[in-house]
Amino acid sequence: MSKIVRTARGKSGRPQSSRAARVTRSRPQTPYHHGALRDALLQAAERVLERDGLAGLTLRAVAREAGVSHAAPTHHFGDLTGLVSELAAIGFRRFNAAMAAAAVAGTTQVDKAMGRAKAYVGYAAANPGMYGLMFRTERLDYSRPALHEAAEASFAGLAGAIGASRHEQIFDHALTLEQAAAIARAWSLVHGFTTLLLDGRLADILGRSPAGTTADMLLDAMLKVTITRGQGS
Repeated sequence: MSKIVRTARGKSGRPQSSRAARVTRSRPQTPYHHGALRDALLQAAERVLERDGLAGLTLRAVAREAGVSHAAPTHHFGDLTGLVSELAAIGFRRFNAAMAAAAVAGTTQVDKAMGRAKAYVGYAAANPGMYGLMFRTERLDYSRPALHEAAEASFAGLAGAIGASRHEQIFDHALTLEQAAAIARAWSLVHGFTTLLLDGRLADILGRSPAGTTADMLLDAMLKVTITRGQGS
């Protein structure tokens, strides 16, 4: 938006020197308040991540995407690990919310379990960059409160769902071997399927399946068998 530049005047009302006027006009305008800038940087980081992948996610790229100085991300997050850890926390919160909403919509335990699993895969398919970041443990700092809380909530949700299917309460910090095995089995199935899907490795199986078989149909068939058999195990 263009603006009409008026002659700058001092306290006396007289025009300032041309040098002073140039300094006044060239002073940068801050586009964000402090809190809004942090959010804007995270939004910019997510855009860079989904567009350019984790390899392209740098502090300079985020600053450029947000249209701010290169020092801004460092000021708010310390370093790249701090930035990606806060971004992963956002991903986990959305991920958890999607699975919780799907479970609530189910009317039976089987429906709830299948809903959670489908939401898991659906979130990853819609947000492959964010999903990949969330499970890159070596790039993240789990001592940061936001990420620790979001990741713990994700595991608690999984443990709670497995507990409901087994008709028992599971304390996620003190698992029996059977409970740990049930959680690992459920996670392995859905996470493994998701990885194959995102890597394009299901094409061969789908090509050998009945005509018209989709990845969604394959997942549904897998879940029906696995979840039904797992009830009460």
